[in-house]
Amino acid sequence: MLKPTTESLKKGIFRLLAALFLLALLPQNTEAKKKKETVVRMETSAGVIRIELSDETPRHRDNFVKLVRQGYYDGLLFHRVIKDFMIQSGDPDSRVTLNERGDSVVNSPSREKPLGDGGPGYELPAEFNLPWLYHVRGAVAAAREGDDVNPEMRSSGSQFYIVYGRSWGPSSLGKQRAALEEKGIEMDREMWDDYLLNGGTPHLDGTYTVFGHVIEGIKVVKAIQEKPTDKDDRPLQDIFIRKATIE
Repeated sequence: MLKPTTESLKKGIFRLLAALFLLALLPQNTEAKKKKETVVRMETSAGVIRIELSDETPRHRDNFVKLVRQGYYDGLLFHRVIKDFMIQSGDPDSRVTLNERGDSVVNSPSREKPLGDGGPGYELPAEFNLPWLYHVRGAVAAAREGDDVNPEMRSSGSQFYIVYGRSWGPSSLGKQRAALEEKGIEMDREMWDDYLLNGGTPHLDGTYTVFGHVIEGIKVVKAIQEKPTDKDDRPLQDIFIRKATIE
């Protein structure tokens, strides 16, 4: 009977360890293949905007998904639009009545009362995640009440905004970084480069929860934020979400 040599034993042990290592990786690889990012498709009167929600902000992600599935956002206006800043929606008081085709407004809220105070009746705790989620162009974040009545910076249960922002040069962005540092918020190199390249609203970092970003339709966001508005920042021509769905 042949006896294994020391060399053959070493090779056998090596093959066994390699096989066990590969087996240990299989569940992770399988899980990674199964994992899919949550994407919301918003069909608006100005075009389609697709938003990828972040798994790093699970409460905001799950709440947004729940509301989308309920049809909560269907028919809501972008009630607050500020050029070189952002577009905002999610106020249930802004809901419009559409025609049968859903392509034009039959009835919309009066302009005598400003919009922006409505919601589902609850708020969400802040989920700040710097330096990973910040207010670069295309970021999707939760609106909220001001610090004077909301020192915990809790998010609105439904209102959100999409950042367009402005462009920055090294000098102006440096002032923004210094202002953030005074509040104990660091702008790392990746954030710095991203803001220089793409623009955004860095002064909001660390005070409003970013929970997603636009993966398609930033030109639609650009077009909306350029629309003329009234004294309350509501577009003179109603711009609305026809339908929001989970892809």
